Amino acid sequence: MQKLIIEVRANEYAMRDTNPNVPWTAEEIAETAAACRAAGAAIIHFHTRTDDGGPAFEAEAHMAAMVAVRSASDILIHATLGGPDRAANAQERIAPVIALAEAGLRPDFIPLDMGSSNVDIFDAAAGAFRSEEATYGNTTGTLRYFATTLKRFGIKPSLQIWNLPMLRWATAFADIGLLDEPLWLNLLLSEGGYLAAHPGTIAGLRAFLDFLPAHHRHHWIVTLGNADILRLAPEIIVLGGHLCIGLGDYPHAERGAPSNAQLVAELARLAEAAGRPLATPAEAKAMLGMA
Repeated sequence: MQKLIIEVRANEYAMRDTNPNVPWTAEEIAETAAACRAAGAAIIHFHTRTDDGGPAFEAEAHMAAMVAVRSASDILIHATLGGPDRAANAQERIAPVIALAEAGLRPDFIPLDMGSSNVDIFDAAAGAFRSEEATYGNTTGTLRYFATTLKRFGIKPSLQIWNLPMLRWATAFADIGLLDEPLWLNLLLSEGGYLAAHPGTIAGLRAFLDFLPAHHRHHWIVTLGNADILRLAPEIIVLGGHLCIGLGDYPHAERGAPSNAQLVAELARLAEAAGRPLATPAEAKAMLGMA
């Protein structure tokens, strides 16, 4: 069985009300990256933040974080375009990435969310949505622009797949040469009232696996939002998938509010128990066909 790639999703836009270990500053992100690398992670995904936890979209914030992380370890960097939290056009969203590449700070990965969706949260206890107009737009033209730009700068797209239509869109992009093999498919599951992705169960995951593009070389990794992925991890490991974990997706308060590195260490123990060794950053790059 191929080696297991662990990606830590360090912060997203999580606050510290349920777990004080969420990293915000460039220094905190770098410390988290080094600790997670030591625990077995090959990739870190982070969102740049202000000192008080707010989003920081400007190129300078990205540069500070990149320099800090790269000086701390050899972990691969999965930067961001801002996700649904950033209302901006395609050129504005990717501008910090271009600035990083032109400054010699090219990230290893950038996410491409392969479609558009409603992103309102459903509050089951209240029987109502928390909002009713929240959308995340990624038109075909926007995604084409992102894909061609990333290819020009030699950055690997991390294809964010929330549902089967997004998987079909990614497959179509590969069919017409906009994406290079092997495809890196992040299969998203979600709970906690976030309805845009597949349910956070093995059945929700298997609904993706039945439609993976057999005619394109690919690897798949699983993210679970708003729930504990450790309960699904043993089966994902056996199925041959890779795993994302981190405080950006779930605070793990019931586990005593662990750090990101402690979560990675727990995944590493599960992988060892299953007889599946962990991939180093260099091995992950080779597996994913990255220069």
